[in-house]
Amino acid sequence: MRQRFLSVLPFLIAGWVPLAQAAVVPQTPFVMPAVPQLTAKAYVLMALRSGQVLAEQNPDQPIAAGGVVKLMTAYVVFQELRSGQIKLSTRFPVTVAAWRQPGTRMFLKQGAEVSVNDLLQGLIVDGGNDAAVALAQGIAGTRAAFVSLMNADAQALGMTHTRFVNVTGLNAPGQAVTALDLARLTRAVWTQFPQYLHYFSQKSFTWNGITQYNYNKLLWRDPQAVGFETGYGGKHSGWALAAGAQQGHQRMLATLLDVPSQPGSKLFGNLDVLTREGETLLNYGFRFYETRRLYTPGERITEVQVAGGAQPTVTVGIAKALYVSFPRGASSRLATQLHPIKPLAAPISKGERVGRIIISLNGKTLASDPAVALQTDPQGSLFQRLRNNVVQWYHQWLGKRG
Repeated sequence: MRQRFLSVLPFLIAGWVPLAQAAVVPQTPFVMPAVPQLTAKAYVLMALRSGQVLAEQNPDQPIAAGGVVKLMTAYVVFQELRSGQIKLSTRFPVTVAAWRQPGTRMFLKQGAEVSVNDLLQGLIVDGGNDAAVALAQGIAGTRAAFVSLMNADAQALGMTHTRFVNVTGLNAPGQAVTALDLARLTRAVWTQFPQYLHYFSQKSFTWNGITQYNYNKLLWRDPQAVGFETGYGGKHSGWALAAGAQQGHQRMLATLLDVPSQPGSKLFGNLDVLTREGETLLNYGFRFYETRRLYTPGERITEVQVAGGAQPTVTVGIAKALYVSFPRGASSRLATQLHPIKPLAAPISKGERVGRIIISLNGKTLASDPAVALQTDPQGSLFQRLRNNVVQWYHQWLGKRG
C-alpha cells in the first residue's frame, strides 16, 4: 500500500498523473522528413485507426471537388442498407431525370428497374450520375430530400466546412468540400461499412453490354489499395481524390483537392498525375509512421485519488481501444498522462468518466480519450473516510519529505 501511494500521490497533488510511460530520458532530437512536395492545393494524410492527421495543407479550405461527392451519396445508401429500409436486391425505377443526367453515366434506360447492388456499382465504379439520381429518388423520393440527408450526415460526422447541393458532384453554386472533411467521410465509410469496401476496389463494371473502368487508377498501381473516389471540379478547382491503402496492420487514407490539370494532357494523363500524388502521400505515411493500440477497454492504466470513498483510490482505464499514430522509432518517447476531473469525490460508479487519458510526444498531444473508473467506490462510512484522510495525509507528508 505504501509503495502504491508513494508512486502516485506526488502527481495527484499537482493535478496531473504521469504514468510509467511518461518518464522522460534525454534523447537526441527526432527529425521527421518533410512531406513530399505536391501540386495539390489542399490535402490530408490520415491514419485510419487513430484518426490522427499526419500531414496536411489547407485542410479546411472549401473546394469544388466533382465526383468525390458521390462518396457521401454512397454513405447515405449504406446507412439505409444498415437500417433495413432497403436491401441490395431492392429495385428502383429509372426516371426521366436520372436518364437525362449529363456527364459520366452507367447508361441506364428510362423506365427500367435496377437493383441497388447494380446502381451502387454504377455509382462507384463508373461514377454514374444517372445511378446517383436513381438511388436518391428511390430512397428519398426527391433529389432535394436526399441532399438534406447528405448534409445531415455530414454534420453528424463533423464535416463542418462542407455543403452538398446535389448528389452527383456536378458543379453547382455553394457546393464544396474540404480535404479534412473528405478524410473524415472516407474514414467513416471505411470503418462503419467494411462489408461494402469491395465496391470501391472493383476495377470494372459491365452494364447493358458496356464495360467501364474505375477512374481510381491507384487500383492498378498498388495491390494494397482500397480505392474510394475521384472527381474533377472543373478548370478552376482541378482534380480530386479520396484514396486508401493498407500494409499489414497499418491503414492510411489520403485526400487531395485541386490537383491542376497538366497542360496538353488528356483525361488519363491527368488521372496519372492525380494517382501518383495520392500514392506519394500514402507511401510517406507508411514509410515514416506507425499506429499501435496502446490500451484496450477495461485495462488498468493507473489509479486516481477519491475523496470520501470507501476506498482511497479507484483504478482507471478507457471504455474503447486507444490507438495512437506516431513517427517510426519514436515509441520510447510517448508519454501517457491522466488529467483527472477535480474534485473527484465518492460515490464513483464503474464506467463513470473521471478525466482524460492524454498521449503526447515531445510535449505535443497525439491522442486524448475519456478516462473511466474500472470499479465502483461507494461513499465511505465515517470510519473509512477518517482512515483514508489519515492515510492520504501521511503519504502526502512522506512524499514531501522524499
